[in-house]
Amino acid sequence: MPAVPHPPDTGRSAGCPGEPAQGTEWFQERRRADCPWCRSTRLRTRLRVPGPVHPTSGAVAVDECRDCGHGFRNPHRTAGALTPHHRDHPLDGLAERLLTTPGTARRHRAAARAMLPFPEPESWLDIGTGDGRFPRAAREILPYTSFDGLDGDPGIERARAAGRIEEAHHGNLTDPEILARLRSRYDVVSMFQHLEHTPDPRAELRAALTVLRPGGHLLVEVPDPGCAFAALPGLWGVGYGRPGPLHLMPLVNLLAEVEALGCVIVTTDRREPHRPYDLSGTLALALDRALPAPDAPGPAFRGLLRSALTGAATPLVATAAVLDHTLAPLLRRTRFSNAYRVIARKAVSAA
Repeated sequence: MPAVPHPPDTGRSAGCPGEPAQGTEWFQERRRADCPWCRSTRLRTRLRVPGPVHPTSGAVAVDECRDCGHGFRNPHRTAGALTPHHRDHPLDGLAERLLTTPGTARRHRAAARAMLPFPEPESWLDIGTGDGRFPRAAREILPYTSFDGLDGDPGIERARAAGRIEEAHHGNLTDPEILARLRSRYDVVSMFQHLEHTPDPRAELRAALTVLRPGGHLLVEVPDPGCAFAALPGLWGVGYGRPGPLHLMPLVNLLAEVEALGCVIVTTDRREPHRPYDLSGTLALALDRALPAPDAPGPAFRGLLRSALTGAATPLVATAAVLDHTLAPLLRRTRFSNAYRVIARKAVSAA
């Protein structure tokens, strides 16, 4: 892979407690000079945040390919740093808590309803299932479907213990052992806000089709880099807070890749997958960058100051979240909708 030397990182490079302090090379790969999707070297920087929010975050730079439009974090985080980052959320978890609302269950039920035109599946694998919120909501729509989950977080066992999924598969879908065990086992494979976080989306798609039965359906929801909100000055990076996606894939790119893998596109949807977080997420990220870092060196009162200011900012972010949800029914019908869904059918003859 062509690469250019990694630029000096002006942020903290000490690891979190219990994590190795090996400098930026532990949590960041080398900066690449070409597009990971089409290999073009015609790149432009869409976002650069010089200061880290988390000690192993490093400076965030998001590049976009001028030829295919693929956006990607450059440099990527290493595999060893991905798991810690998925536990970190801006403004001490406030933005993530605001996203965990009844609207999440509504979106999950809508995704399950999207499969109603087809025979009810016997088996469904939800990749990146987390604590099993999607299977729990989807079972209301598809009561006779058996839902399994796969996630790299050991917390997936809690989803199984709570009865939200039948089987819990701990690990990465691309692991050869998991692929061998799950090959051609499922009628539906879903990925909700997951594919963009994987180091190699193409490999993840190939693996998903491996565990899918011929004639089965692949359901993918990802952020839409072409949404109108992303074009507003300074707001393109809302989706690149910590944790942020490694890739932003234009719809046309994902459709072409899925078809190249031997699938037929059944439907696309840019309305229902919209997630109401743009205003609250922008505000939370702005405040997070402005407040003293929780683990920054310095007097102890800085941590107390952050806690106090976070408490004072909570009503502002909560108000923005209410506005996000109020506007959602309108925005999801416009180009401000920030995500899209693809449902594809695996060809019966596909290997």
